[in-house]
Amino acid sequence: MLVRNLHCHKVHSLSLRCFTSGTPNVLKPGDVLRKARVYTDEDVLQYSKVSCDSNPLHTDSAAAKDVGFEGPLVHGMLVASLFPHIISSHFPGAVYVSQNLNFKFPVYIGDQIIGEVQATNLRENKNRYLAKFKTRCFKNGDLLVIDGEAVALLPTLTVEQIQHEKC
Repeated sequence: MLVRNLHCHKVHSLSLRCFTSGTPNVLKPGDVLRKARVYTDEDVLQYSKVSCDSNPLHTDSAAAKDVGFEGPLVHGMLVASLFPHIISSHFPGAVYVSQNLNFKFPVYIGDQIIGEVQATNLRENKNRYLAKFKTRCFKNGDLLVIDGEAVALLPTLTVEQIQHEKC
């Protein structure tokens, strides 16, 4: 059973753009796209159901504490799902090709996570662009909890102006 006495935050979403290129809204190597999110016990419960991951470390505080954690863990793959979300929200029609991940530290319910993708290489491929990204998640602003690399096919290098983002 998930611990209900944890302070449950609503999902906070914030997209931050940091374009270093001289052309506004055109992705260039070095550009960074970010999204902030706070995971709730409901997020973990729903992910457990949809993924069929019944590991008690995600839903049982006592089980998590018995092996040395502060409480139930947010699934690493749930946290890492920020990466394709960031890419596809800025480049509708993007196709995720690959992702490698290194999980460094645990993420707990209520931690603020900032997912970040940084373009490292862009190559034209027919009518699309093959983009390589450095991917990172930071907990509470500065602790690196996940790092890796992703590759995606982008239909364009022009960043879409998103008025209202949805999770």
